[in-house]
Amino acid sequence: MTIEEKQHEIIEEFADIEDWLDRYAQIIDLGNELPPIDESLKTPSHLIEGCQSRVWLDASLDDKGKVHFTADSDAIIVKGIISLLISVLNNHTPQEILDADLHFINDIGLGEHLSPTRSNGLLAMVKQMRLYALAFKAKQESQEN
Repeated sequence: MTIEEKQHEIIEEFADIEDWLDRYAQIIDLGNELPPIDESLKTPSHLIEGCQSRVWLDASLDDKGKVHFTADSDAIIVKGIISLLISVLNNHTPQEILDADLHFINDIGLGEHLSPTRSNGLLAMVKQMRLYALAFKAKQESQEN
């Protein structure tokens, strides 16, 4: 499934949920489904700067050139948000991640229903995921030369 197809799937899923308390409950459920991150990755070097709550993010590149993210947070809403981002960006190439327009965030109304500090945290999560993709892309290009 492409990044765009995954975003449309999420938009459709949230379109059926009109009440924002129910949407938050859905986001929390998604966070609860997030596979646990290895405890050894809960280090300061994996913490995302700019988040009000603690969010740990790690990424790896498989032998097919696809990025795999793992994450955790000490805040249930934030864990759900990072779970949404992972569901969209996981198992894609660094270039696909860098080129992605993550419009689903605004399309489901998430951007306007977050506090300013949570919005900043969301931007920091997206930025960190793109930084991982950029680093993997640079590594791939250096291996090609």
